[in-house]
Amino acid sequence: MIKPLGRADELDRLNEFIAAARNGLGHAVILRGEPGIGKSVLLESVIGSAHGFRILRSDGYEAEANLPYSGVQRLVGSLEVDGTQLPDPEREALGVALGISAGAVPDRFLVGRAVLGLLAIVGREAPVLCAVDDAQWLDRESLDALGFVARRLHAEAAVVVFAARADNDVDVRLGGVPVLSVEELARPAAIELLTYRFDGVLDPRVAADVVDEVGGNPLVLTDLARELTARQLTDSSFVPSPLGAGSRLEQFYRRALESLPDACREWILVAAAESTGDLKLVDRATALLDIDESAGEAADVAGLVVIDGAVRFRHPLVRAAVYGGATAAARRRVHGALARAAQASGLIDIEAWHAATATARPDAAVAQRLVDAAQRAARRGGLLAGASLLARAAELSEDPGLRDERLLAGAESAAAAGAARFAFDLTDRIQNPAGLAPVDAGRRLFVRASLAMFLGDPAAIPLASNQLTSAAELFHGHDSRREHLALLRAFHTGLTAERGVASGTFPEIGLRMQVAAADAEPSIRAVLLGLCGLILQPCGAAADAYRAALRMLAELDDRQALDFGVAGVVLTSALWDERARNDWLDRCERIAARAGALRELDALLWTRSLTDLDRGDVTAAGRAIARVRELRQAMGYPAEHVVNGAYLAWTGEPAAVVLQVAELNLAAGFGGAHTATINALAIRNLAEGHYHDAYALLAPYEADRFMQVTPHQLPEYIEAAARAGHTADAERVTVEFAAFADDIDSPWARGVAMRCHALIAPAKDAERLYLAAIAALTETDTPIDLFRAHLLYGEWLRRQRRRADSKIQLHTAAAGFIRQGAVAFADRAARELNAFGERVRDSGASATAGLTAQESEVAALAAAGHTNAEIAATMFLSANTVDYHLRKVFRKLGISSRRQLREHLPPTTR
Repeated sequence: MIKPLGRADELDRLNEFIAAARNGLGHAVILRGEPGIGKSVLLESVIGSAHGFRILRSDGYEAEANLPYSGVQRLVGSLEVDGTQLPDPEREALGVALGISAGAVPDRFLVGRAVLGLLAIVGREAPVLCAVDDAQWLDRESLDALGFVARRLHAEAAVVVFAARADNDVDVRLGGVPVLSVEELARPAAIELLTYRFDGVLDPRVAADVVDEVGGNPLVLTDLARELTARQLTDSSFVPSPLGAGSRLEQFYRRALESLPDACREWILVAAAESTGDLKLVDRATALLDIDESAGEAADVAGLVVIDGAVRFRHPLVRAAVYGGATAAARRRVHGALARAAQASGLIDIEAWHAATATARPDAAVAQRLVDAAQRAARRGGLLAGASLLARAAELSEDPGLRDERLLAGAESAAAAGAARFAFDLTDRIQNPAGLAPVDAGRRLFVRASLAMFLGDPAAIPLASNQLTSAAELFHGHDSRREHLALLRAFHTGLTAERGVASGTFPEIGLRMQVAAADAEPSIRAVLLGLCGLILQPCGAAADAYRAALRMLAELDDRQALDFGVAGVVLTSALWDERARNDWLDRCERIAARAGALRELDALLWTRSLTDLDRGDVTAAGRAIARVRELRQAMGYPAEHVVNGAYLAWTGEPAAVVLQVAELNLAAGFGGAHTATINALAIRNLAEGHYHDAYALLAPYEADRFMQVTPHQLPEYIEAAARAGHTADAERVTVEFAAFADDIDSPWARGVAMRCHALIAPAKDAERLYLAAIAALTETDTPIDLFRAHLLYGEWLRRQRRRADSKIQLHTAAAGFIRQGAVAFADRAARELNAFGERVRDSGASATAGLTAQESEVAALAAAGHTNAEIAATMFLSANTVDYHLRKVFRKLGISSRRQLREHLPPTTR
């Protein structure tokens, strides 16, 4: 292989990746640079160095930008792999995405997981190099899927190399993939290249002057050397006014085009408009335009294109020069011919695209063909492609009703794909929103309000619940499914803002739920009435309705369950049923992981971290947060932005930092996260003995109660009030909380109520209450409340001068706190033991010391009995990578089997 001049460093870096893949370690990189800079040459060079590799290629084409997964199709469509080696969900998703089979609309990340699995399978036979050129023209679904693959490569014998111009969309969708910037050649290398390419002898001083004038873009220099004489090079008048290399090249090629015959220029324009290089399509279109085939041969001879079974432009800028230099009328004419040629070839989606590009005025037939193409795209998971097609269909629609319908459908599709700004823009294009029919008005309102949280708009988040409730009212009597979804979304969004919503928001949601429940099917009716009871009655008063709702949730099929994910968490929290809450989250996480619904899984894991803190398992919450970071990296988002203020409070971050995070959450409109953070800080104040500070933080929440959230704060308030001298407040709220615990009939709540009662009880009753609290909490999965009961009982025993009994309780508490990662409470127990001259015993909390977050998660799942394939699906890795991590876990822990792993890890680690 001949190295391109001046590119030794870049090639060395790429060859390091090739060498690593030979050893079973995958890498990905983006070659990014301006047109003509040599990205494609580098790509070809690395392909030439990949001896023994299976080469998979996929180039981006503008004409296929709205054909979902066309890039993935070109990359892996020809692979002959036993499909049974892929898990069923991945195999089915890939089949639908590639148009091989019909089925549920696949998530793009699940398609990405399938491609990752394919690369792992192929890589067992030989290492794989995936070369993707002109990535800026790939369809967005392929770009998302391949970006996922690139970010998750680890223990696969594969290298993925993208070549792309600087492009914001590529940067977003391939976020997290390392970038290798391909810059202009350094001056010495540029002079060497110009001299080397020049046909004859070129004075070095002239070469240096040219390089100083035009820069070090290799294609510019090569074409100047090929086209111009030494005299012309000496005459600086050939150099255009200062422009970027891309603009210089386009002007250069346009001048070259001017010397060609008219038929040749028109033939090249057809090829430029077609863009994918389909020679048969170009031949059919040129025949329709009465252009002789010889015109194409003349273009080939001129060196602007290469015809070898396909049409390839010398460089994309040749195509840009041809297409950009043509009049709008000329472009429409050739697109019209290409549309007719595509129709004759049975390429219905390509035909729709060319027909739309050829149309300057509204055209009902073309618009309908775009709608049909959008529906086909949506069935394959091409939500963003569908949105783009529908947007163009709306532009070509003369009928106002059809135009609005297509804009709304496009906005819904864009919103579902996460393209929030595009979705907003499409709703803004509706010319008369006030004139929309009720359902359409509701759809518009639903899209706009739903995106408030996605966009993180602090002004819009508090208003979104009211808007979604209004959307539900518009749907009522017309579209019950949309009505129910709008109410659930209103409830969820309101929980996000919490006390930040406008006054009366939640009562209005509750009343609308009552109305909607009357016409709903039994399962939906039960859930709506359960939530309605939670909103409109004191928490706990409608416990039977909560339980009826949960029974119905358990009967929902997987397709419906994710819509009710938040409702299930809220209702189980309201009942203080930690096991039912864990089971519901487990189910929803499995469904989301199986479907490749990473955004939904991200939200569920974030919720999991908060519920783990609620029941006091700080270690488990840390694992959930680590999984959120891992997931966001897989989606291309910065993992360092994952900051859980409540977790920071539990794990000992300075109070000032925790308060700053809480205030930032509140300013951003996330009132629920603010409350969770302040509550966690108050708990830490209790652990550290700062009772007055804890009381000051909690008193406003006790006075301004909020549905299922406040009861979980009341035990902390009671302890703070009792220890800070607010005895009457502690007694009042204890009586109230005990009645609440009886209403919901929860062992967890009853145990905590008895612990609270013991705090304020006379000595003759306190011990009985502490023992009853411990007995009740032992039967639950709420470790922090159990060990806090042991701690408070131990402290009480010390004050009663029962040293031996006190030490037993304090040691139990200290060991439990250490296992659960409750640092502040562990320190408090240690201080109590120090007063006896005792030290905290080794709790075995270092079982996973030395493991990375990903290794710890793999270890926990393996110890729980999951197979490598199941772990891979849960963590969005390949089975190869899971095996790689598991072998590292065994080596670090000095074990050799899963049985030993189960014995090594304490149950709380799992």
